[in-house]
Amino acid sequence: MTTRTQSTSPQGASTPTTTAQSAAPQTLSSEGPLWAARDCWTIVLQEFTHLVRQPSTFAWQIGFPVVMVLMFVYVFGSAMDVTGQGAGEGYVDFAMPGMFAMTMAFGFMDTAYAVTHNKEKGFMDRFRSMPMSSSAPVTGRAVSDVIRAAVDLAVIAGVALLIGWRSGGSLGATLAAFALLLWLRLALIFVGIFLGLCIKNTETAGMLFAVAFPLGFISSVFAPPEMMPGWLGAIAAWNPVSSTAAAIRELFETPGMGNLEPAFWIDGHALAGALIWPAVIMLIFLPLAVRQFKNLSR
Repeated sequence: MTTRTQSTSPQGASTPTTTAQSAAPQTLSSEGPLWAARDCWTIVLQEFTHLVRQPSTFAWQIGFPVVMVLMFVYVFGSAMDVTGQGAGEGYVDFAMPGMFAMTMAFGFMDTAYAVTHNKEKGFMDRFRSMPMSSSAPVTGRAVSDVIRAAVDLAVIAGVALLIGWRSGGSLGATLAAFALLLWLRLALIFVGIFLGLCIKNTETAGMLFAVAFPLGFISSVFAPPEMMPGWLGAIAAWNPVSSTAAAIRELFETPGMGNLEPAFWIDGHALAGALIWPAVIMLIFLPLAVRQFKNLSR
């Protein structure tokens, strides 16, 4: 049954209205799973639209790790003996898994810079003013960056094949290794999003290399922790990047790895570390990133 009420116009005339007609229309919740997924995909499409219009940014993101591969393998690799086979022998097989892992780790800088840039340009304010899921700018960025990371890995793997690297593992093990790399990248994306939302401007975001440098280099990327001083080796061994690098070396069946005796507990449980570390990072930084977006102020 529809109830009627009397409303008075400014001229004093009474006009009948209905409760059903005067009630504001109810909108669907923008926080539902379906809406969140749609909003996430909208952000992904927006990010790739920008990428098509600015291909130089993507070219730099791919070109930098390629230069790093060539520099460390050919310039420094000839002096490295990490497998006991002699200086330079087998170093390509050892270094390439580490380079894969370091490329995934360094990607959080690109994420942070892009988020900060979007914030400076007012995109974040626009998102906040729209009836969209508050998680979409975070999850959308994560999905688009994982897709980019997969392209990065494909390019670097192609370069690795050209310089003589080969995976000794089965096809399933090789695919599992690349999945672990993307798992690490996904976790660090949320670190980049959180930092990007906290950083005030792109100039500051450009200084994140000071954070990325120890994350990538104080690890087992270029040398086993067993070859480092005790305290430094312990830091390198417990680095999440080291766990991923060691795990994919096992999956790739890297030659000469059996000659190295694990000096730290985590070295003997690299696969578990490669699964757990990113999960812990994600559990911490995903909610932090969403909350920072909700509380964002300029």
